Amino acid sequence: MSDIAVTVTDENSITVQQLRKRYGGAQATEPSYAVDGVSFEVPKGQFITLVGPSGCGKTTTLRCIAGLEQPTEGRITIAGRVVFDGAGRRTVRTEDRPIAMVPQSYGIWPHMTVLENVAFPLRHGRNRKGQHDIRERALAMLDQVGLAAYAERWATQLSGGQQQRLSLARALIAEPEVLLLDEPLSNLDAKLRTRLRIELREFQERFGVTTVYVTHDQSEALALSDTVVLMNEGHVEQVDRPNRIYEQPQSSFAADFIGGANLIPVRSVTMRSDGLLAETDAGTLLCASENQAGPTSGGFVCVRPENVEVSARTSSAGTADGLNEITGKVTASEYLGDRLEFILDVQGVRLKAQTPASMGVRPGDEVTVRIEPSRARYLAS
Repeated sequence: MSDIAVTVTDENSITVQQLRKRYGGAQATEPSYAVDGVSFEVPKGQFITLVGPSGCGKTTTLRCIAGLEQPTEGRITIAGRVVFDGAGRRTVRTEDRPIAMVPQSYGIWPHMTVLENVAFPLRHGRNRKGQHDIRERALAMLDQVGLAAYAERWATQLSGGQQQRLSLARALIAEPEVLLLDEPLSNLDAKLRTRLRIELREFQERFGVTTVYVTHDQSEALALSDTVVLMNEGHVEQVDRPNRIYEQPQSSFAADFIGGANLIPVRSVTMRSDGLLAETDAGTLLCASENQAGPTSGGFVCVRPENVEVSARTSSAGTADGLNEITGKVTASEYLGDRLEFILDVQGVRLKAQTPASMGVRPGDEVTVRIEPSRARYLAS
């Protein structure tokens, strides 16, 4: 678990400090914390994603930022204004926070037209006073999300993807400081989700609104985010840029959840000038990844499936001392169009590997497995 230091500055749209949310009541002998000491910051205009398995506390954290849940402890600042302070017993109502939220179900009003849905925040929202040209502004917003032609339709006559864009347009028209998105693509099919997440990021960049997005889908987190906050059992596991959290995970949980890595148990570790030498059941492996953990007893060697090199016959190539090249057997394979995915048995250790689809290796074949030392990463836990 990462120890995250947070500094409140004018450049942060959101700052969350040591947030805790307890369920079970104050009298519970063993209270359950859905969120336990969560801290992170969101710079202005950035897209940050809270990701993790079901029950990790990501939606509860989002709802605390929105004011829909009352935290037990901690502090939340939005646009320089403290909206929750547990120590000072201060809470700002949801309707007075400079936010807009898109829920998982979109929250589209079925008894209103598309135009009426978008115009609603201008007529009844936090900044409703002094609003002029409401119809024109609503039409302009619909035009920006490609729905101007559907303005007079009932909202229920839109497709799932169009409803998602309508919900986003309604949230953005009020010009919030912060946009909160709670798994807004989860109800869509895979192909539409891929297309709409591209649109979503384009809209966010176009409007420049600070965005906090919640998902359990690690591919969405990597594709959309400036920063990923990985959560596990109510804690922050790692906060990092998408490429760093994938290439340099700080724990076995992070490695396995983001992208699915091979985690090879380690018996012992020794330092070398060129990296860490790990003794494992799969063989001796040199780990030379950047910013990896220092040697301890136990731990894991982390290797992504795409970094497990497989050849049909033993090769003399390898590191100078023959490390990171071992023999294995293919136990299963899947053809996925552009690639083959293998399950390998390497001295009793199960490894996943990916190769080009043209590779002529089948289950039962003996293969040579090589792992580039710079792609092998030692994790202490």
